[in-house]
Amino acid sequence: MPRATSERFSRAHEPPVKSKQAKAGEDSNAVRNPIFNTERFGQHILKNPLVAQGIVDKAGLKPTDRVLEVGPGTGNLTVRILEKAKHVTVVEMDPRMAAELTKRVQGKPEQRKLEIMIGDFVKAELPYFDVCISNTPYQISSPLVFRLLSHRPIFRVAILMFQREFALRLVARPGTSLWSRLSANVQLYSKVDHIMKVGKNNFRPAPLVESSVVRIVPLDPPPPIRFEEFDGLNRIIFSRRNKTIHGNFMAKGVIEMLEKNWKTWCAEQDQMITDDVDMKSRIEKVLEDTGNTENRAAKMDVDDILKLLSAFHEIGVHFA
Repeated sequence: MPRATSERFSRAHEPPVKSKQAKAGEDSNAVRNPIFNTERFGQHILKNPLVAQGIVDKAGLKPTDRVLEVGPGTGNLTVRILEKAKHVTVVEMDPRMAAELTKRVQGKPEQRKLEIMIGDFVKAELPYFDVCISNTPYQISSPLVFRLLSHRPIFRVAILMFQREFALRLVARPGTSLWSRLSANVQLYSKVDHIMKVGKNNFRPAPLVESSVVRIVPLDPPPPIRFEEFDGLNRIIFSRRNKTIHGNFMAKGVIEMLEKNWKTWCAEQDQMITDDVDMKSRIEKVLEDTGNTENRAAKMDVDDILKLLSAFHEIGVHFA
């Protein structure tokens, strides 16, 4: 996967589900954090030590590992990671949280193993890391996943907590109700497993939604597919996942866009462009030849999508 900006990857998901913070804010009875304005950054502090330890254990940390933690809050996960890893870099948006974490390790041997970066993870210059662990601020769930998958060198594993619905979309399989553009994009570059459910009462303040922890293992080496191309095709076929692929390609503006992309490709390849090109017929022939005219994205797996993408590339039709 080419190195890419966070803005490019932040578009690589379906309309986001409401964040844990947003849903909690809707509840007039939601208990607010008495020390920190966690709602501002969509954070809910994980308070159950057994859950925190379980998350760290799932990472299978080695004494030589360098770990990246996103959204450490007051450090309930961090102190457990520091016990097992060689070095930990945390990225925290809230300076007050960072100050609390600093005080927590001050004067201890772990202090030398900890680096705190204050700022936005999506924009931060990330260091080398072997493992990523995160109680993710849920409004950056999708940008975080794709930022990690675009990171080089490739890390070994990520253990990430998300809103339950988002997590289930990451691990969804073709033919199920949650299989989506997000599912296909993530599973092109990684193996994703659901490893733990986390109830709302394990957080302070308690949100209105349940959480889940997933394990993401990047494919190494990654498939030699430009993310923009794969996602561009998925934008079309998943625009209405239960409609036929043919119907989605015939939607307003799609043929015109692909004809423009084709002309750009021809110019780059020094190929002559004819005025009488019938892009609609070319698209329909590809769909017919690949057996996708009546197919639906809801039932197509990653290999099916890759075969369709390859067939379009053979006639010079690109999606980015």
